Amino acid sequence: MPRLLADLTPLRVSPAYRRLWLGLGVSNLGSQLTVVAVGLQVYAITGSTFAVGVLGMFALVPLVLLGLYGGALVDAFDRRKVALLASAALWVITALILLQAALHLDNVWVLYVLVAVQSAAFAINNPARTAIIPRLVPARLLAPANALQTLSMSIALTVGPLAGAFLVAASGFASAYAIDFVLFTFALWALWRLPALPPIETTVDAPRPEVERELLDGAGGAASEADAPVVVAPRRTVVGLGSVLEGLRYLGTRPNVRMTFLLDLAAMILAMPRVVWPAVGVWYLGGGSTTTGWLNAAFAIGSVLASLLSGGFSHVHKQGRAVVLAVWAFSASTLLFGVVLVVTGRDRPDHVLVWALVLAGVALALAGASDGVSAIFRQTILQTATPDDMRGRLQGVFIVVVAGGPRLGDVVVGANASWLGEAWAVVVGSVACAVVVGLLVRWSPRFLAYDARHPEA
Repeated sequence: MPRLLADLTPLRVSPAYRRLWLGLGVSNLGSQLTVVAVGLQVYAITGSTFAVGVLGMFALVPLVLLGLYGGALVDAFDRRKVALLASAALWVITALILLQAALHLDNVWVLYVLVAVQSAAFAINNPARTAIIPRLVPARLLAPANALQTLSMSIALTVGPLAGAFLVAASGFASAYAIDFVLFTFALWALWRLPALPPIETTVDAPRPEVERELLDGAGGAASEADAPVVVAPRRTVVGLGSVLEGLRYLGTRPNVRMTFLLDLAAMILAMPRVVWPAVGVWYLGGGSTTTGWLNAAFAIGSVLASLLSGGFSHVHKQGRAVVLAVWAFSASTLLFGVVLVVTGRDRPDHVLVWALVLAGVALALAGASDGVSAIFRQTILQTATPDDMRGRLQGVFIVVVAGGPRLGDVVVGANASWLGEAWAVVVGSVACAVVVGLLVRWSPRFLAYDARHPEA
């Protein structure tokens, strides 16, 4: 079923990309162990859900503040070196988290500081890793490559939390941190094996510039006449506020790239229902935290399935239309989830309502699949319609949007739930998302005509 299952061509034609995909996939799984274990350790120390929420703020603020600057660093220096140094910093921080657990410090402020520093390093590391990919595979394979990236991350988000909770329960916090420390070496190995990826000069009106053919070949890519690169020249950028503002000004002049961010924000702020899942497990479906875990898993499984069945994505040229349809499908799926909650009612059942849990799980799996499809094509549009010397900065914007959007959504949907109840908050938010997407498309109709064969930012 070659047109249905995920396209593995990027792994076959680019050894460097294959190593990077494997290394990051394994290390992402380890990172999820630490994410879960840190939250559980904070709760074990304090006994406070609020303290766990504060941990999230310590992670979010450095990510948002440094995401844009991290992208500027990626555009200014050799991307391999930036990613390698940032990953080494993350590795050291993981070792310190492991050390505090082994020494039984049991100090929540130590964890807060370590998580904040870890998030700051991630704000540099993530844009670097993502901006490397267009230098390793030709343009025609970016959609399949991004589908494979989404697949590995979705698997980590599905397996990691379950494995992390099991490890903590079986052998304590240090065991989860130790496994993360070991698995992170795979990412360091993959980055170390990359060739040099120096900054290159491009022109704004070259929508999908490539490095010179010998650079792409040296990276293990497979250049072809259809992917013939424009001739570019090395350059060095002074990193500072001006560089960050240059990236933001560029984004302001590129409506198609800007739309990818706006559509994602509409979905995550208005219709992302994750903040209500704990209450749903108690008041609507029964089962408590176990049901909450299944709802989380259903969403992640949907994203995994979307990536596994992405074989035809490389043949989708109208990628702007694909993003719009995916976001509308996301809002329709979350609306179905909300309707299930409205029908069951807020009755605090003393047992699991199996039929309702199945319907809710299907709705969230569809939502996760839609979000996965949207993410694949949004990332592909960003990579193909952006000059190479702007990719790092726009990847910085991307990580800020991806990290900040769901957090804002937690606030918005949570506030609506306090007024309307969890079920109607999800319903109203889903309808609002669909309406806002329609308004955005009406405001920027060019996005529907975006064609990957002739990318325009």
